[in-house]
Amino acid sequence: MGIVKISESMHENLRVAGNALDRSINAQAEHWMKVGMLAEMHPDLDHREICRLLVQAELAGGLDLVSALNAPQGKPRASTAPKGKH
Repeated sequence: MGIVKISESMHENLRVAGNALDRSINAQAEHWMKVGMLAEMHPDLDHREICRLLVQAELAGGLDLVSALNAPQGKPRASTAPKGKH
């Protein structure tokens, strides 16, 4: 375990979000770090798919870098490009 220095505004954001979601400041920070790590490793996944990976990792004993890298990719998603007028 270590100490991570963050800005006062981020600490306040963590406090507010943690209170709203019934998590400690540390648990909220860890959650955001896990989601962010998976989002960077799997930019094609949406938040729902990332949450599914977190649940699967927890069932398998916890999230680690190797399991995050080897996580199956989500289904191809439809393009979010604007559609032309009909």
